[in-house]
Amino acid sequence: MTDSQQHDHVVLGTIGAVYGIKGWLRINAYTENQEGIFDYTPWLIGHNGDWHKIEVSQWRWHNNGLVAKFAEIDDREAAQQFTGKEIAVVASELPELTDDEFYWRDLIGLRVVNTENYDMGTVNHLLPTVANDVLVVNANRNDAFGKRERLIPFIQSQYIVKVDQEAGVITVDWPADF
Repeated sequence: MTDSQQHDHVVLGTIGAVYGIKGWLRINAYTENQEGIFDYTPWLIGHNGDWHKIEVSQWRWHNNGLVAKFAEIDDREAAQQFTGKEIAVVASELPELTDDEFYWRDLIGLRVVNTENYDMGTVNHLLPTVANDVLVVNANRNDAFGKRERLIPFIQSQYIVKVDQEAGVITVDWPADF
């Protein structure tokens, strides 16, 4: 079934190699807890805007990874067509967050200014680290300090002063020359 409508999709993982001969596939989850990917339904499988709904009939841990079987896929050849595809859900299926929580996707593209109102650039992406997540900010083309990129720890109690999604601005307590 093709999902031809223009929905706001959120990619939660990818499909890896076929596992076994009965149509099982390896699952690479981007969710915080790997098995959490199975909490979201329906899955949309695809790439570059061509999405198809699919039902996961079974899943389990295998070694240190996940494998899943899709409904109506019973052999290795049929499963092969899904390898390398992305796993997504419609954004409205994601849980509501509290006021001080954010999905990374909602931070990307926001303008970053420091407490002195210096425009530090825009959020390109975030990096997960052991200690905390990090904003990767593309500096403005004519940055006064010659920066191309800034890495700012996303620690709300310390460096992140305010995230105003409506205004499209993140205010940080971070020096402009760092």
